[in-house]
Amino acid sequence: MPASFRIRPATAADGAFLADMVVEAANWSAGQPRTRYDVLTSPDHGKYVSGWMRPGDAGFVALDTNDEPIGAAWYRMFPRSEPGFGYVGTGVPELIIGVRPIWRAHGVGRALLQRLAVQARTDGFARLSLSVERGNFAATFYRSEGFAVVQSGFGRDTMVKRLR
Repeated sequence: MPASFRIRPATAADGAFLADMVVEAANWSAGQPRTRYDVLTSPDHGKYVSGWMRPGDAGFVALDTNDEPIGAAWYRMFPRSEPGFGYVGTGVPELIIGVRPIWRAHGVGRALLQRLAVQARTDGFARLSLSVERGNFAATFYRSEGFAVVQSGFGRDTMVKRLR
């Protein structure tokens, strides 16, 4: 079992690691993994890290006992004209989360998600949204943290958590 971990706020210098976590999130299934290049050059995925850390971005990074990053959760705002997968409306930040495979199911994602929800509430947001592909085990985790499906799309669901 992996050792303990700690969480710190994400900084502008974390952009490359957040990109790694977008790749982890995109490759959640056991099927043919997409390369880092393919994921990050896709406009649908690249927008989650492009220009990190811009105004309105907030996030957290989990570190192991050697201070190596093992997971991250962050949110971004997207305009109606360029929505993310989990876009539900103006003023609702979209959550992105990724955890290195060896650290999954050890509480890292839950701790990151809880810290991010507190931050979003502190920042004055009433809701957080996300998108999850159907069949992804993470959907059960999101439901356990108060997210509910608000929209079903082609092969994916948009989920929202009310923060107040």
